[in-house]
Amino acid sequence: MAKDPLAEAGIYFDELNKLRVLEPDVGQKTSELKEECKEFVDKIGQFQKIVGGLIELVDELAKEAETEKMKAIGARNLLKSVAKQREAQQQQLQALIAEKKMQLESDRCYLPMLD
Repeated sequence: MAKDPLAEAGIYFDELNKLRVLEPDVGQKTSELKEECKEFVDKIGQFQKIVGGLIELVDELAKEAETEKMKAIGARNLLKSVAKQREAQQQQLQALIAEKKMQLESDRCYLPMLD
């Protein structure tokens, strides 16, 4: 079987009878690869959008968690402060009670005995 002299020279006809320097099979595979690449790029773009949304959501949740953490720290510090204030108030009241007891004892010594 005789080989096509144009094919031997690297020149081909496509389905529209246009001259090509690329084999029809290679041209077809190239077109398929181009389409696959386009689909891949589209999917990567969609993935980037999804990941971007996820990152925004995680950042928002992190900010909310930090806010709640600061509120909890503030509440704990306030509770400690109230506890210290109550302890100081209790000590003041105990000192006042001791003072009043001493005053009462001293007043009893000065009261005349009534018979």
